[in-house]
Amino acid sequence: MNGLKRIAFFLMLNALVITMLSIILSFVRLPQDQVYSLLIICVLFGFTGSIISLLASKKVAKMSYKIQLINPQAASGKALMIYDTIRDMAAHKGIKMPEVGIYPSKDVNAFATGASKNSSLIAFSSAMLEALSEDEIAAVAGHEMTHILQGDMVSMTLIMGLVNTFVMFLARIVAFALDMAMRDNRGRGGLGYFGYYMVVILLQNVLMLLAMIPTSYYSRYREYRADKGAAELTNPAQMIHALEKIDRFYYPEPQGQSFAMAKINNRKKTSIFATHPPIANRISRLKDLM
Repeated sequence: MNGLKRIAFFLMLNALVITMLSIILSFVRLPQDQVYSLLIICVLFGFTGSIISLLASKKVAKMSYKIQLINPQAASGKALMIYDTIRDMAAHKGIKMPEVGIYPSKDVNAFATGASKNSSLIAFSSAMLEALSEDEIAAVAGHEMTHILQGDMVSMTLIMGLVNTFVMFLARIVAFALDMAMRDNRGRGGLGYFGYYMVVILLQNVLMLLAMIPTSYYSRYREYRADKGAAELTNPAQMIHALEKIDRFYYPEPQGQSFAMAKINNRKKTSIFATHPPIANRISRLKDLM
C-alpha cells in the first residue's frame, strides 16, 4: 500500500510540473522536436545523478561516517539491544533485516538509508548510545524503521530527480525565450553564447531555491510520519523522551554534512527551507497520540 501511495504522490507531482511547463511552453516559440530532445536530455541528467546516489547510499554512508556494523555474536549492552530491536521490528513488518551500525560522533543522531526497504542501513551515533536509555533508543529505531517501511529514500530520489529535470529544462527554455526576444528582425543580437549560459546558471540557482520549498515541506511531513510510526512500534512517551534528550544534547555538526536531511534531527533555523520540524512541534503532535 505504501508503494501505491508513493507512486500516486509522484504522479500527482509530475502532473503539476507538466501542467506548469505546458503553460510556459505555450508562450515560447520552440520547435516541438527541439523541446522533446531537450526534455529527454534533462530527464536523463536529472534522474541519473539521483538514482546513482540512492544506489550508492549505503556504501557512501559507511565510508563517510566510518560506520561499524554491529555483529550480534560479539555485541553486548545497548549495541546488542539495538540489533535485536531492529531485527524484531523487521520480522514484525515482514522485511529483510537492515544492516545496523554505529558511527563515532558527538551529535546525538541517527539516520536510515538504502536503495529499498529490503536493502537498507540504520546508523546510530555513539553519542546517542551514551545519552539515551534503551527504551528511547528503541523509539529512535522505530522512527528510522518507519522511514524504511514508507520508502522515504526512494520518494526523495524521485522528487529530487523531478526537481532536477524541471530546473534544468525550464532554465534553458526561459533563457532561449530571452535570447529570441533580444534579437532583431534579422536574427542579430540576443544573449550570445556565454550570455546564454550565464543566464541558464543564474536561473537554475533561482529555480532550485524555489523548488526546495515544496521539497523541504515533504521532508518535514515525512519526519512527522516517522515519529508517528515510532509511536506505533513502541509508544508515544518513549519517542517524546527520546526527542527531548536529542534536543537537550544537541551538538552542532560541521556545515555540509552528508545525509543531514536523512537524520532524525537537523536543527536549522525554522523556515520554509527547513528539512525538519522544530522538536517542540514534533513532541506536541506525539502528545496528541497519547
